[in-house]
Amino acid sequence: MQWYLNALKNYVGFQGRARRTEYWMFVLFSAIASFVISLIDSLLGLTPILTLIYSLAVLLPSLAVMARRLHDTGRSGWWILISLIPLVGSIILIVFFCQDSQPADNKYGKNPKL
Repeated sequence: MQWYLNALKNYVGFQGRARRTEYWMFVLFSAIASFVISLIDSLLGLTPILTLIYSLAVLLPSLAVMARRLHDTGRSGWWILISLIPLVGSIILIVFFCQDSQPADNKYGKNPKL
């Protein structure tokens, strides 16, 4: 749970690097939270207003942790825009997110594994 909280605390921190664990745990907890909130929306018979509020609340933290994860692999955060290419862009991003960190320091900061 600490990885999710760290990503939320650093919600507009687009500088630095994020390890794979931080990124994937953030994605996991966000997916679980989205599922639970949408379930609550449907059980209460609401329009998906709570889901929309949650999605907007985690938009900036999601973009920030994606940019930091890309920095960890030695890429610019602007690579997030490749996801605008249907299907292929998302696959490329997933491959980038799964890659290991650059072993040494890079222009985005120190290696978070050390």
